[in-house]
Amino acid sequence: MAWARERSAAAGLSGTFPPPPRRPEPFFCIFGCTSAHLPPVSALLRCFSGILAGSLPIAKPASWLPPSMPGYQTKQESIAVAGVADLVIRSLLDKQQYYDPLGEADRMGISSAMWPLFGLLWPSGAHLAARMAARPVDITERVLEIGCGLGLASLVGHRRGADMTASDCHPMAASFLAENVRLNGLAPMKYRHGHWSATAPEQDAAEGASPASAYVHGHFDLIIGSDLLYERDANASLAHFIGRHASPTVEVWIVDPDRGNRPAFNRQMAEQGFLMREEKLDRAASPGVEAYKGRLLVYRWAAPMPPAPALH
Repeated sequence: MAWARERSAAAGLSGTFPPPPRRPEPFFCIFGCTSAHLPPVSALLRCFSGILAGSLPIAKPASWLPPSMPGYQTKQESIAVAGVADLVIRSLLDKQQYYDPLGEADRMGISSAMWPLFGLLWPSGAHLAARMAARPVDITERVLEIGCGLGLASLVGHRRGADMTASDCHPMAASFLAENVRLNGLAPMKYRHGHWSATAPEQDAAEGASPASAYVHGHFDLIIGSDLLYERDANASLAHFIGRHASPTVEVWIVDPDRGNRPAFNRQMAEQGFLMREEKLDRAASPGVEAYKGRLLVYRWAAPMPPAPALH
């Protein structure tokens, strides 16, 4: 195999492989067999039997191993949001992507079908981003986006100077958000793991973790989210999560594409002490713009709340 080593050395210098040798070279099979010609079927069967028996390891030269490849494909687009400059967004290529080698998503209850949803841009998220672009910035407000996915609304608020915290439960949301912050030349933005199905003690225990992996904690003056009501939530986990992190003067925005779980969520928010008003966001299709049917749900405390405890 000297010629293979010479070929690798030449490739390291020139970046291309030299022409293969003219003389016949030994055949190298994945089972470790070498021969001046293709081995007979009986030899291959003996090799294969040896591997199954554990007596013959698979031999594969390190220089022949394929390069490490990511387990998913991405794309990069320029996204227009009314009222602000376009944003460069890296997203998953499509809904067919899946990559969970360590089982992190699976342990959080994220199935292979649900896995890619965080990494795609959705119409409701675009509506939420447009609302953030139109809202006057108050630098004293703390703003939390829950179920942020790619965090388009958070990126809009962050670029405009709002005190933004993006959150999601997907194990890859943080890395995608960090890359999109970098692509747009923005300062680092706060990100917290926000899993509303997690119990309060679990969240409290996680508050001492590193900033990149800590759970959402503290209280916020504006809590926003888009298309969060896609699953039935019999335990009112989302409503409890919002109530847990709502300041006494909080306003909650949820952009919902008319999901069937909306009435139940409204009742759960009322049980938490919130009043709701809604605004229709229906839009007819036009050249280059898809139709949209949904609404903006806005919640406020029904009665004055006592001041929130000081943040630590």
